[in-house]
Amino acid sequence: MTGGGLLIAGTTSDAGKSVVTAGICRWLARKGVSVAPFKAQNMSLNSFVTREGAEIGRAQAMQAQAARVEPTALMNPVLLKPGSDRSSQVVLLGKPVGEMSARGFFGGTQRAPGGDGPYGGHREGLLDTVVDCLAQLRSSYDAVICEGAGSPAEINLRRTDIVNMGIARAARFPVVVVGDIDRGGVFASFFGTTALLSAEDQELVAGYLVNKFRGDVSLLEPGLDMMTRLTGRRTYGVLPYAHGLGIDEEDGLRVSLRGTVRESVVAPPAGEEVLRIAVCAVPLMSNFTDVDALAAEPGVVVRFVDRPEELADADLVVLPGTRGTVRALEWLRERGLADAVARRAAEGRPVLGICGGYQLLGERIEDEVESRAGTVDGLGLLPLRVRFAVDKTLARPVGVALDEPVEGYEIHHGVADVRGGDAFLTDTEGRPLDGCRSGAVWGTHWHGSLESDAFRRALLREVAAASGRRFVPAPDTSFGQLREEQLDRLGDLIEEHADTAGLLRLIESGAPVGLPFVAPGAPR
Repeated sequence: MTGGGLLIAGTTSDAGKSVVTAGICRWLARKGVSVAPFKAQNMSLNSFVTREGAEIGRAQAMQAQAARVEPTALMNPVLLKPGSDRSSQVVLLGKPVGEMSARGFFGGTQRAPGGDGPYGGHREGLLDTVVDCLAQLRSSYDAVICEGAGSPAEINLRRTDIVNMGIARAARFPVVVVGDIDRGGVFASFFGTTALLSAEDQELVAGYLVNKFRGDVSLLEPGLDMMTRLTGRRTYGVLPYAHGLGIDEEDGLRVSLRGTVRESVVAPPAGEEVLRIAVCAVPLMSNFTDVDALAAEPGVVVRFVDRPEELADADLVVLPGTRGTVRALEWLRERGLADAVARRAAEGRPVLGICGGYQLLGERIEDEVESRAGTVDGLGLLPLRVRFAVDKTLARPVGVALDEPVEGYEIHHGVADVRGGDAFLTDTEGRPLDGCRSGAVWGTHWHGSLESDAFRRALLREVAAASGRRFVPAPDTSFGQLREEQLDRLGDLIEEHADTAGLLRLIESGAPVGLPFVAPGAPR
């Protein structure tokens, strides 16, 4: 098999495209197939930095880990990072190229930010780029598993589509449509999705995959048979509802929350008490997956909050990353959370800021780039001043914090000028690298730092001591191992509940399916 592939589309956002793509990647990797993930265009505030310094969606980084390959910019050539309801930062081949309105990107005539060529609403402006990236992956791997976005039946966007049927038609990839039966109406969704496609697009739709099924599959089989008669297409599997999956996705906070709180089942701590961590759910929250590593610790309870009274019993308050630092600052003040955080700091109760959350803790923010709000006062809990630069920092640093090794990744426009306190992250010689600490208030730009097991445990020990809790972190929790176990669970779901022989034939074929579509009311 050389350069085969498959597109995983969905009836809706959050139908399960990301996890199904990851599961197929892990299943193929375990079979010894060289496989890579691909998503032509992603809209997400959860992103990752590759080793070459490119920014891509975290879901594609997770899928690359499932495939047991190093993530690259080729796997997600276009990333849109919303900054408001109507505009997004456009990241092209891992680098930001400017802000663009939704109308400009999907349907306008704007030119490339900072460039001369057509971009945005012009399908041709980006289709060649994503097709070229896919071709490079196909030349290097036995198979490429593509993830679509939203639904291929968003007919208002079909003219400019480069991520669903647009890329499938360009690559001549067969398409499997995933539907979330837990939401209800999955048969209508499958039928309606197929019916709304053009004849040319329909011929590439090979069939369907039911996701998140609860109960006896035999009760579903009459409906699956009827779908085959109505559409001429088969179902390639019924995946059961899997509890406790905490795999990175991009479609919403509630996806991460399900994994983060472990379906409300809290493992007992190694010590006598649990630790309670409150994460302020600021607007345009980014990389909120940072706190998943905290929740992986037995006896740690993580919850997202938006009211000051919810901080009262928290042992640690986290201010997470955000694509709107100044907007998040206003939000904290409007809701009374800013005052509640300040009172905590004055009482010596722990506060941690990550990236945008770190910037919020400073004395002053100068922003002529993101919000263009000029100079605004920060929370004043750390001795630093932040200035937003036009160029974005994208890096994969390593260092030391709390006498333990730390790895992370940086994605930010804000540049911190630290004017006091203690260095939080240093090199092995003790020279400051990033962040600041003042009393029980810590801050860093490094996303992913809490995935470093020894550092995370050291931080939790300090939190417990400051809170007077008799909590002891488990000595052997490995977040990397837990993530691998989750990815193996996804591979198991595909191997045990999908028609893997049929999927393999589709991946190897790489050709139009050409199936008929039977109109409603036809003989059954």
